[in-house]
Amino acid sequence: MPDRPEIVCICGSIRFADEMRAANRDLTFAGVIVVAPGVFPAENHEADESITDEQKAALGALHLRKIDLADRVLVVNPGGYIGESTSREIAYAQATGKPISFTHPS
Repeated sequence: MPDRPEIVCICGSIRFADEMRAANRDLTFAGVIVVAPGVFPAENHEADESITDEQKAALGALHLRKIDLADRVLVVNPGGYIGESTSREIAYAQATGKPISFTHPS
């Protein structure tokens, strides 16, 4: 048994916030440490207009550091959707040798 639980970084479009929350819950109940996006849209799922482009860039860079901490990456991609930011995160994870799995393989 390892000294610590597995660490999984959840990646995916913020439009799938509900699905990411469900994956986070399921992984946590399975004993996994989860790192995931820290900012989600309001309950009505509209974009938070108070987030500046500078903040978006900082959040993107922070998420790459979360990938660095993880043992593996789980891409939440209902319907197979992978957007630009998620594609960049997948490429980063691949470049750093992180195993990647998808909730909906294409």
